[in-house]
Amino acid sequence: MTKRFYFDTSVWLDFYEKRGKNGEYAFRLIVRIINEDCKIAYSDLNIKELKHLDYIPDEIDKILSLAKPGNKNHIHIYREQVEEGRRLARQRKIPNKDALHAILCRDNRLQLIARDLHFEKIKDIANAKKPEELI
Repeated sequence: MTKRFYFDTSVWLDFYEKRGKNGEYAFRLIVRIINEDCKIAYSDLNIKELKHLDYIPDEIDKILSLAKPGNKNHIHIYREQVEEGRRLARQRKIPNKDALHAILCRDNRLQLIARDLHFEKIKDIANAKKPEELI
């Protein structure tokens, strides 16, 4: 199994909000990641998206605390990545944030975990997997 993962914000929410089957799959993958002592990365983009959905800082901390502190990585976003994400989003007609998530995964060698169909259009940047594909 890959040792470093990055969850699209919707997967964090599948887990946290216990969203039916998707929530169950996210939970099972997270348990596996924890048991295998793997790393989970997150970015300011995840935090920004959660804030946009009206999550308060305490809730965001709770969502991100599912990984042990030593197994959780905060990755930085650089201006060049944001610019590349905008170009890629325009070219492939996908949301800017999805393009940026993929670029962050590529640049940090992380396995992207996501459900959005937009990621099919950029699998040459980061090949997204659904949680159930890795459990």
